[in-house]
Amino acid sequence: MSLNSDSLRELELAIADRLYLQVASWHLYLGDAGLAKTLAIECAARIDQGSVIAARQSLEAVQVPLGGGSSKLPLARLLPSGQLRDLEEILDELGR
Repeated sequence: MSLNSDSLRELELAIADRLYLQVASWHLYLGDAGLAKTLAIECAARIDQGSVIAARQSLEAVQVPLGGGSSKLPLARLLPSGQLRDLEEILDELGR
């Protein structure tokens, strides 16, 4: 299943409003962090593998620069565990 531009934008908006990075007790939504589109593109590229695999692999593939880009971490390491489930649900809803 390939996503058209409208579906990709819909996915980006769902991710932007629902998923967040957590640093200490701070939540930074992916839309505000500028990461929603990148994650949406990664998920769209893997959606044929199913929502669970697409979510996990996409979160590992997106590298988040820290400290002005001097180091990077996979997005998966910056999201609370419940956010993985939320991403899987977003991808499931998209497949319907």
